[in-house]
Amino acid sequence: MTTPIRVLVCDDQALIRTGFTTIIDAQPDMTAVGECGDGRAAVDLAGRLRPDVVVMDVRMPVLDGIKATRLLAGAGIAQPVKVLVVTTFNLDEYVYEALRAGASGFLLKDAPPAQLLHGIRTVASGAALLAPEVTRQLVGRYAARIRPAEGAPADVGLTPRELEVLRLIADGLSNSEIAARLVISQETVKTYVSRILTKLDLRDRVQAVVYAYRTGLVT
Repeated sequence: MTTPIRVLVCDDQALIRTGFTTIIDAQPDMTAVGECGDGRAAVDLAGRLRPDVVVMDVRMPVLDGIKATRLLAGAGIAQPVKVLVVTTFNLDEYVYEALRAGASGFLLKDAPPAQLLHGIRTVASGAALLAPEVTRQLVGRYAARIRPAEGAPADVGLTPRELEVLRLIADGLSNSEIAARLVISQETVKTYVSRILTKLDLRDRVQAVVYAYRTGLVT
C-alpha cells in the first residue's frame, strides 16, 4: 500500500476543522495528522508532525495564514511544506499574498468535499491547484501593486522561446492551448515549462505567473 497523504488542518473555526478532518480521514489515501486554530500553532505542529500538506485558513488569530505560509513554504525554507489555502473570499488579495508567500494553490470554503480532496491530492503531488484562467485573474488583479516601476525586466536567463511560453502561462493558457498557439506538441510545452521552473527556481505554475507579473514580463 502507498503511504497515506498526511494532512494538517488549520482553521480558527472548530466546525470547519472538524468537517475537514472527517472528510480527510474517510479517504483511504489520506490521514489527518493534526488540527489547530491559528497560524503559530500550524507552524509549530508542522515542525513536529511533518505533514505532506497543510490546509490553511487565511484570517486567523495569533498568526495569520499568510505569515504562517511564509514560514512553512516561503523562500529560503530548508524543508518547505506544501500549503493549500482555503478562504471564504474568492480572489481576494489575502489569497494572492498567500501564493506569493509560497502556497501551492487555493480553494473556497464552500467548495464541495470532492474539490477539497482533489486539491489536497494535487498539491501533495507537487502540482499547482489553480486553473490557468483563475491564476491569471487572481494575479492580474493584485500584481500591479508590487510590480517594479522601471521598464524592461533584467535578464532572467530564459531563451526567447521560454520567455514566450512564460508569458502565455501568465496569460492563462493551458499546456494544450500553448501547444496550439505555438504549433508544437504538448510534450514540448511541458519541457519548456520544466526548464522555466528550474531556471527561475520556482516550484510550480502559480509561482511562475506571480514571477511574470512581478518582474513586468506581462502587464
